Parts: sequence; structure tokens; C-alpha cells
Amino acid sequence: MDTRTSASDHGQGDAGLDTFPRYLMHHAKVRPQHPAMREKEYGIWQTYTWAQVAENVRAIACGLAQLGFKRGDRLAVVGDNRPRLYWSVAACQCLGGIPVMMYQDAVAQEMVYVLQDAEIKFAIVEDQEQVDKMIEIQPDAPMLEHVIYDDARGMCHYTQTLLMGLDELQEMGRIHDRNQPDFLTGEIDKGASDDISIMLYTSGTTGKPKGVCQT
Repeated sequence: MDTRTSASDHGQGDAGLDTFPRYLMHHAKVRPQHPAMREKEYGIWQTYTWAQVAENVRAIACGLAQLGFKRGDRLAVVGDNRPRLYWSVAACQCLGGIPVMMYQDAVAQEMVYVLQDAEIKFAIVEDQEQVDKMIEIQPDAPMLEHVIYDDARGMCHYTQTLLMGLDELQEMGRIHDRNQPDFLTGEIDKGASDDISIMLYTSGTTGKPKGVCQT
């Protein structure tokens, strides 16, 4: 028996599902226990359901909002392809922000131009290597106010005030969500299909990198 559930099976078609955040929350509602993402960790596939993905995205989004992230702000995302970094992209989109994907193998000085050009205030990065780059270039990108890291290994002795672990951000977001349970839904409802969904920079091999915006 085919147990897949479509939106129309629940009396709701695709009308109104015109942004990624709306699709995400819709899937979390109509097929919460179905697999949404898989990641191989230590040789074993880990599965995240739509409900789990939505809960994590909600926590990150509300945490960013608590830190002052607003509609139209840019969020740099730096790291390998990992679920929590993709959740961060979705969280940014939920708030009407613009995720800016950056090459994780770029050296620090190559990142400065993108941070300056996109006027980035927030960054979510994978690990200590990317944190070190952000700390190095922060004097040249003083608009960068918050750097949130996913992998906490090696971070226990860092004291810079702009740093925060993603776990801490999510816990902050869950508290925010409990206190303002309608907040994120309201932000998602403000989104439109012609909003900028993501900004991708060219490699800059023939000149300075150019930010390409896609709806």
C-alpha cells in the first residue's frame, strides 16, 4: 500500500505554497514522520523527518531573531554540505533574510570582499577552521556582529564576544518560540515568491566576485 500523502489529500493543494519556508512547514504538517534528509555519519545513515527538520529550522530562526536578525539582513553560510547548515539557510529564509553561500575552502582574505559587498552582519559556519577565518578578517568587516559555529570541537578556549555555538542559538530560539509562539508563522506569512531566496557569488576568476540573487 502506498502511504505517501499529498497536499491535496488533506484538502489543500499547492495554492499559497510559493516559498521554501511554506513548503517546509506544510510538509512538516502533512507528513511529519516521513524522511526529509539523510546524512551518513561514521558510516551510518542518519535520517531526519520533516517534523525534526522543521523544529530545528524554527529554533534557529527564532534564535537569529532574538539576536536581532531582521527581514532583508544577509546571513553568510560557510561549510561542507551538512544538515544544520541547510537548516540555517531555511531559517534565514523564514525570516525574510538572504542566505549568502561562501566557499569553505576560500582563504580568509578572499572572504573579506563578500562580507563587505553583501554587508553581512551574521555568519553561521561549520567549525573552528571557519571561525578562525572570521576572527582574522573581522577588523576588515566590522559590520559582522555574530558568528555562530556548528561543530564545537576546539572552541572551548575562544572568548570573542561575537561567537556563539549553534546549540546555544537553538536553545535561545526555543525559549523565544515558547514566549512568542505565533512569531515565526507571522514572518513566514510575510514572504512572497519574488523575494530573494539566496545569493551566490561567482568565483571571481576574471575580476571581483559578483553576487547573483535568485528568487
